[in-house]
Amino acid sequence: MATRAETAASPERVPMGTVIDTDVSARLDRLPWGRFHVLVIVALGITWVLDGLEVTLAGSLVGALRKEPMSFTEFDVGLAASSYLIGAVTGALGFGWLTDRIGRKKLFFITLALYLVATAATGLSWDIYSFCIFRFLTGAGIGGEYTAINSTIQELVPARVRGWTDLVINGSFWIGAAGGSVLSIVLLRADVIDPNWGWRVAFFIGGGVGLAILLLRSWIPESPRWLATHGYIAEADRVVSGIEKRFTDEGHTLPPIDEAKRYKIKTRSHTPLSEVFGTMLVGHRKQTLVGLALMIAQAFFYNALFFTYALVLQRFYGVPGEHVGWYLLPFALGSFLGPVLLGRLFDTIGRRQMIAFTYGISAVLLAVTGYLFKIEVFGPVGQTAAWMVVFFFASAAASAAYLTVAETFPLEIRALAIAVFYALGTGIGGVSGPLLFGALVETGSRDNVLIGYGIGAALMLFAAIVGGIWGTAAEGKSLEEVSKPLAAA
Repeated sequence: MATRAETAASPERVPMGTVIDTDVSARLDRLPWGRFHVLVIVALGITWVLDGLEVTLAGSLVGALRKEPMSFTEFDVGLAASSYLIGAVTGALGFGWLTDRIGRKKLFFITLALYLVATAATGLSWDIYSFCIFRFLTGAGIGGEYTAINSTIQELVPARVRGWTDLVINGSFWIGAAGGSVLSIVLLRADVIDPNWGWRVAFFIGGGVGLAILLLRSWIPESPRWLATHGYIAEADRVVSGIEKRFTDEGHTLPPIDEAKRYKIKTRSHTPLSEVFGTMLVGHRKQTLVGLALMIAQAFFYNALFFTYALVLQRFYGVPGEHVGWYLLPFALGSFLGPVLLGRLFDTIGRRQMIAFTYGISAVLLAVTGYLFKIEVFGPVGQTAAWMVVFFFASAAASAAYLTVAETFPLEIRALAIAVFYALGTGIGGVSGPLLFGALVETGSRDNVLIGYGIGAALMLFAAIVGGIWGTAAEGKSLEEVSKPLAAA
């Protein structure tokens, strides 16, 4: 038996407060990379593809939404973007708390269901108010997904590849962004579909994709680490044994279990909020500082620039709304390649070094690109090429923020910690960014837009310093080594 209870246990769940000796994490970390991990990434990591699809569609369809009958102003565009982000913050906090309390698997079904219903409903919007309400609900579903999915993936992937895997999954946002760009190119062509219906069909497609993913996730198991902590000892053992059998059936020989990595925990039904915030503000205050700096900087940087990129192309370069998708495609490509190509270095060179580098170089490149924008060096193609370079590094930096907050807090509060940092980062940096940049772009002044770029660069530079000095060297370590469980006995 892989997980031994030291007091009498019921067949399904041991009494709360029972001390158990478990090797669940050691068994998961010893697994070779295999088909199981690929399937987990596809079924769960698709969340970021959906988010990228949503964000890009909303940005690319600006031209259609500004025409009759919707007649959105530039402020309305910023308001809709902020509504989505406010929904994401709300969903992350509410669903994050539930994810730690009732399990990862239940929540990644509930949140995906909310997303697919709300995004399809967006296609039925009749004015700015209904559009913002549906965008809020769509964001709530995506925000909840972030917490449930990040924690699940962290707890199923071997420690030696956790950094690269997490960065690639978060970077897959840009696969969705590319898909959204292609959809917008097709659906905004008047010779293909009536422009008044094209943008609606785009959101209907998002709902259809969500439904397909809902079915794909049916085989994903609950996190064995969560099961063991909450007293479901036999179920945790069954899940890990089932995963191990997948590998042995494929011809893999599993290495011996490292007995030194066994650990004892006292089972619990939930973690009180007082302990959650006590851990974050006292026991893990250094990790909290780092998490906040990284999340706020990347949220402002990303959301401010990306949500208003279409506005910049139209206002300053005269790019028609139906052509914006062509410029977003290479932009998305550079942003996806960053995490893929740099991710391995977070597991080899180290977390602190790579966080400092990616955030720092992003700050420098943003400042330089902003200045060149101000003096009108670029045309639309040159501007896009510059953003490809900037976001090659910035995308890896942003993904590293999610990796950091997910792995440096104990299992019992992991999902809620992700939610809190996502909420604060998005609430402070993400919501304010699109509103600020929307207003700056609307002035038509390149000098004003440069101010916004300067703020983004300063935040990224500050995060580089904080992460480089106080970040956690988590590379190659099990989650329990990086952050001792609160229930440790």
